Amino acid sequence: MAYFQKEIETASREQITEWQNQRLAATVKRVYDNVPLYRERMDAAGVKPEDIKTIEDLKKLPYTSKQDLRDTYPYGMFAAPMEDVVRLHASSGTTGKQIVVGYTRHDLDVWGEICARQLVAVGATKKDKIHVSYGYGLFTGGLGLHGGAEKLGCVSIPVSSGNTERQLTIMEDFGSDVLCCTPSYAMYLGESAEKKGLDTSKLPLRAGIFGAEPWTEEMRQSIEKSLNIKAYDIYGLTEIMGPGVSYECECQQGMHVNEDHFIIEIINPETGEHMPDGEKGEIVFSCITKEAFPLLRFRTKDIGTITHEKCACGRTFVRMSKPMGRTDDMLIIRGVNVFPSQIETVLLQMDQSPNYQIIVDRVGVLDTLEVQVELTEDKFSDTVAEIAKVEKDLTEKLKSLLGIAAKVKLVAPGTIARSEGKAKRVIDKRKK
Repeated sequence: MAYFQKEIETASREQITEWQNQRLAATVKRVYDNVPLYRERMDAAGVKPEDIKTIEDLKKLPYTSKQDLRDTYPYGMFAAPMEDVVRLHASSGTTGKQIVVGYTRHDLDVWGEICARQLVAVGATKKDKIHVSYGYGLFTGGLGLHGGAEKLGCVSIPVSSGNTERQLTIMEDFGSDVLCCTPSYAMYLGESAEKKGLDTSKLPLRAGIFGAEPWTEEMRQSIEKSLNIKAYDIYGLTEIMGPGVSYECECQQGMHVNEDHFIIEIINPETGEHMPDGEKGEIVFSCITKEAFPLLRFRTKDIGTITHEKCACGRTFVRMSKPMGRTDDMLIIRGVNVFPSQIETVLLQMDQSPNYQIIVDRVGVLDTLEVQVELTEDKFSDTVAEIAKVEKDLTEKLKSLLGIAAKVKLVAPGTIARSEGKAKRVIDKRKK
């Protein structure tokens, strides 16, 4: 097994807890002294920094949310003076003001290290070329993995997103070994390679690190088949650090949380009660080493589980599941909770294209749900009767899973707009 920082990644639970206790206490004091919102919230709760001595005391602290970050836009949550901040990033959110986050030199060093851990975990070495097709700029994806590649000592290829034809040419000519992008763009690259007549099995490419949007195991299998690689999950969010908060190893049995820098909690989103290992709940993160923008008990809205069971790779960090949906992108349709990932799973299980769009509307007082799915090239020549049968089968399968009827419409290949960043899966036309 290979590790970037073996002594940290395989540390004992006692050592991890000791690190977390010390770093949490120091961070709480720093935010109390430097961030008005934390000081006001803690004072209102009757909590002082000296009350937080161990991770068991974490529950005494108030939660923070994305709305808090919007309310203090742009720099109200910074715990370091601006002269110590060396970079700004911002969230790619589609509603409200962007979330602005800052990094000190130390923060960027940490970020590079945790992304380097992911690269080593998927088999990358200093000899490899890392093809980064996440967007650069204010989005954290591109520069996050770029920093990890440089920290490891790889060759980083900062392609950024877009210009798919050029991406494929660079993969061939430069000899890219590891691809980093969103899973939906990875699917598009595989699709484009097939149309171009490019045999991906002849490329040096052997692994991919995909995140920034939900994706299913079925989608993983499709990517692995189309690009002839192993596809690995990486998790992060702008508010906490960017990509690298947790990462998948070669075992692909959940993502190891970098617990020397972050504390994860799983809570009941309604009551705030802690959920035991294996039980689904909302993922909450606290930053314990960040200097510029250390959030405590940040409610991510992602739904997932954790396990402390030992991983065969030897890493001792707690593992979190692939997010199983979000509390805020959950669709409520005729009183039923629907996650887009549920629909994607059905489509891929029934050998349908991963290019789909969910359209929600309201006719009178009744919500409607339509799922448009692209036909694959080989099925586009099917008869009308054959297509109608597939639509009927998908409709029945979705109704069985979701508990509500959905209209399924198969559309011609290339009909649904492609995304070079995060795929837009849901169009909700209902008036809010």
